[in-house]
Amino acid sequence: MTMTEYIKQVNDVLRDFIWGRGMLIIFLAVGLLFTVRTGFFQFRKWRVWLGMTLGQLFRNRKVRRTDDEQSMSQFQAFCTALAATLGTGNITGVATALIAGGPGAIFWMWISAVVGMMTMYAENVLGILYRYKNRSGRWVGGAMVYMERGLGCKWLAVLFAVFCILASLGMGNMTQANAMAGGLKEAFYVPTFVTGLAAMVLVGMVLFGGVRRIATVTERLIPLISLFYIAGGVIVLAANASEIPKAFQLIFTEAFKVQSVGGGVLGYGMRQAMKTGISRGVFSNEAGLGSSVMAHAASDIDSAPVQGMWAIVEVFIDTIVFCTVTALVILTSGVYDQQGFLANIARGAENVDGTTLCGRAFATVIPGGDKFLALSMIFFAFATIIGWAYFGERTFAYLFGEKSATLYKVIYIVVLLPGCVIAPGLVWEIADTFNGFMAVPNLTALILLSGQVVRVTKEYMRN
Repeated sequence: MTMTEYIKQVNDVLRDFIWGRGMLIIFLAVGLLFTVRTGFFQFRKWRVWLGMTLGQLFRNRKVRRTDDEQSMSQFQAFCTALAATLGTGNITGVATALIAGGPGAIFWMWISAVVGMMTMYAENVLGILYRYKNRSGRWVGGAMVYMERGLGCKWLAVLFAVFCILASLGMGNMTQANAMAGGLKEAFYVPTFVTGLAAMVLVGMVLFGGVRRIATVTERLIPLISLFYIAGGVIVLAANASEIPKAFQLIFTEAFKVQSVGGGVLGYGMRQAMKTGISRGVFSNEAGLGSSVMAHAASDIDSAPVQGMWAIVEVFIDTIVFCTVTALVILTSGVYDQQGFLANIARGAENVDGTTLCGRAFATVIPGGDKFLALSMIFFAFATIIGWAYFGERTFAYLFGEKSATLYKVIYIVVLLPGCVIAPGLVWEIADTFNGFMAVPNLTALILLSGQVVRVTKEYMRN
């Protein structure tokens, strides 16, 4: 056995654990814990969290702008966090879920998002509660900070930071760069090496502009590319409006379907739909991983619950809006061949990849739909690279000091080139494992600090 084969074998075991049934149950349980203990906040107080976030965008200048050179505004922090989550999970991930778990997987993706809203809320409430300013006046915050200062557990914080750095270089950088280069090559015939060089220049310009430039870029880029993708989805859905009720009916009926006698050829079954949907949901919105806390903790806000509400909106937009649009586009366009996919799974044949399936769905209505999808994924991948660069930089600075942030930026920029040129393969799989392993220390901290979240939430609602 070669070293590469050995590493792959070990990684497969670890990945099966972190994204296995047991951990997925824990993801849901933590979300349910905060849902129940806050009195079903995301349901009963939906007017509050929408009103205090999106409702304030054009009423209160401070929501969009900040005079603090070392901070982000509430909206900028939200956009930076959203930049890191919007992308392949909302497009390819949804298509893959439909192929592997059937239409019912979308229902369970919604369930994971609904409870994940409160997990993300809790993470970012704690992020604001335990952050502090360093000597230069910059906020130091993140999951590792509430592990150290809230739990008094430095080793757990270090463990999280190491996992986050590795995930940022792999999942946040190389795999996204490869998706961007692949999209440009397939749709517009741009050589991957050229994409790599261009990415290094553009990302470098953003990162070395400091926190304000990162905030400015994500604040402008995320609304633009979000509207672009959603507009394309709406065009397809408008053309297939009569099929939308059938798509919803299929999602709900397949979510609770008992596995037919004879195995996968006759149906996916509730168990497969649940496992696929929940795992894809967590992968899409990253609720429970603790990654977005670095961005939200940089907000100039004083109220921890309000910044936590921005995190609820983040999950809502990421999964409930984007993933639903993608799923409906595929299910209403006529390209989804459920029995064909099941037959391939049963005989071990390879199914069409998620990106291709999604491209075909858009192409049924939009001329050059594959190019539309490629362009969407290119911009989403670039935004994800910027968002994860900030996450990695903050955890790197936490471990090695603020002066080390420059070294991290250089490493991050250099890694973009091989990410664009070389097929990620094992790198993607390892990065996915480290991405998931961030959840172990983070969910532990959330459970142990849950009382703090409940206390400040109740105090906020009383005032």
